[in-house]
Amino acid sequence: MASEATEIKEDGCYVGLTHGHLNLQSVVDRVRSPQAGAIVMFAGTTRDNFGGKPVKELQYSAYNPLALRTMLSICKSIHAEHGLVAIAMVHRLGVVPIGEESILIAVSAPHRQAAWRAGEQALEDCKERVEVWKREEFEGEDGIWRANRDGAAGRKVSRPESTPHPP
Repeated sequence: MASEATEIKEDGCYVGLTHGHLNLQSVVDRVRSPQAGAIVMFAGTTRDNFGGKPVKELQYSAYNPLALRTMLSICKSIHAEHGLVAIAMVHRLGVVPIGEESILIAVSAPHRQAAWRAGEQALEDCKERVEVWKREEFEGEDGIWRANRDGAAGRKVSRPESTPHPP
């Protein structure tokens, strides 16, 4: 049985999913180029609270083939729209403890304005469209599956522990 793809590299775009720790320098190095006058890096980290509740950890799951295709589509579109040199987007899956990175996005462009705009757009498009699901685990209570979107309402889901994805 072939192993499931965890990364795609194509046309100045790199996307990846991993259960390992994210490495900021390796993602920056994927977009580094002599044609780039600017590199912008975004690192999304697990914070210790949400809505006044103490967060224990976040858990991310994905349908990898679809998530990777969506991530690549986003990156290609942003690459073309902003005239980027390169763009890289890597999302961590599994348990992400407090203070650790869950997503890294790096963009390089000839000028800083394009890099800033592209980086923000890449993050917002990723959170809006990519098939990654987030479960917030709170101290002393059940976790909540939450849309991978800032402030979006979550809901308690009862499911067998062996089910790999939320309903």
